[in-house]
Amino acid sequence: MEMSTDEFEQLVTDELDQLPDEMVDGLDNVVFVVEDEPEDGSDLFGYYDGVAATERGQYGFGELPDRIVVFRKQHLAECDTVEELRDEVHTTLVHEIGHFYGIDDERLHELGWA
Repeated sequence: MEMSTDEFEQLVTDELDQLPDEMVDGLDNVVFVVEDEPEDGSDLFGYYDGVAATERGQYGFGELPDRIVVFRKQHLAECDTVEELRDEVHTTLVHEIGHFYGIDDERLHELGWA
């Protein structure tokens, strides 16, 4: 599947807008970023780079924002239709937001968000 970076970024934004308020309202000091692919060559769809809310303690005084990165090429390689792409981006966003809230990969798998 092919899609420009701008189109993919808009799709990610649209999917973020579709997430429940209860999920996104608690996000604090987090930015969402689209990158083509992981620098390490892995096949990750997304990545949470930050300190989970459950581990923050005195967090919030001058720290750079946490980042949720969505990788465009992995999503496009996996999906054949725009609907599949939307579903996969949605799953990736929920998965990475889960990490923000301190949920580990094992639990996210159990919940069906992997």
